[in-house]
Amino acid sequence: MNPSYEPGRGIALSVVASAQFALMSVYVTLLAPLTGLDIFAWRMLWTAPGALLLIALRGRLPALRELALRAVSDVRVGLSLIVTATLLGLQLWVFMWAPLHGRMLEVSLGYFLLPLVMVLVGRFYYHERLDGLQWLAVGCAALGVVHELFVSGAFSWPTLLVALGYPPYFVLRRKVGADSLTAFAAEVVLMQPVAIWQIVAGGTLPIVAARAEMWALLLPGLGLLSTTALACYLKASRLLPMALFGILGYVEPVLLVLISVTVLGETLTAQQLGTYVPIWIAVALTALHSVRFIRLPAR
Repeated sequence: MNPSYEPGRGIALSVVASAQFALMSVYVTLLAPLTGLDIFAWRMLWTAPGALLLIALRGRLPALRELALRAVSDVRVGLSLIVTATLLGLQLWVFMWAPLHGRMLEVSLGYFLLPLVMVLVGRFYYHERLDGLQWLAVGCAALGVVHELFVSGAFSWPTLLVALGYPPYFVLRRKVGADSLTAFAAEVVLMQPVAIWQIVAGGTLPIVAARAEMWALLLPGLGLLSTTALACYLKASRLLPMALFGILGYVEPVLLVLISVTVLGETLTAQQLGTYVPIWIAVALTALHSVRFIRLPAR
């Protein structure tokens, strides 16, 4: 194991990040009567200072300037950043929208499917080889997919948006060639005009201005929650082996299911379990596959 790894601290930070991201699904319900789009706009407005502060603290300002110059001088990089910002914006919006409309379970299913979709992207787009355990995981996930298609005719659009929207985002992110924090900061900056337009055009300024707890506590708190979750997540990625870091990524959708059922009042029906259980088994097999790549320190 790399001597720079700190598994204990890394695991703790990763779990804290997942808990904070999951907590947002409850937090947004405190922001009524703002809509999901309104909350997304305010979140972006308050996240930008935090993201730029992280950039400065980590000494990544030169990298951000370099990425900005590349975006201006190379139209492909500029367009790629606009597309990734749009794709990320859609994901952040649906995450704010779903808890307000009783659709968080559908979003969590998308997050469970996402790693399996990424396995297929790796196989058919990057031509990576899959072993028997990975193919078994894909097969189990396929059972869940077939069940859902048989029962409802199609996956819900929030599930599809998460499961199918993130892969092109990650592919384009890789083509841009910037580190995660720098690219994220650039995307948040690019989203600012849309966020400001929605805040002004959506008529939320009078609502927020009339409620001191909203502008003084809840909305800044949302930005702080977003920033600290991102900071914990990025730090954990540097302290853990990639395989272990990937496994811990499954903590968030598990927490989302628990919160959806116990706090947000959504229900898992027997019919839904026919879709979820095979996919959960597939996730467990994917995690087991990842464990095989973790090298424990010599004793």
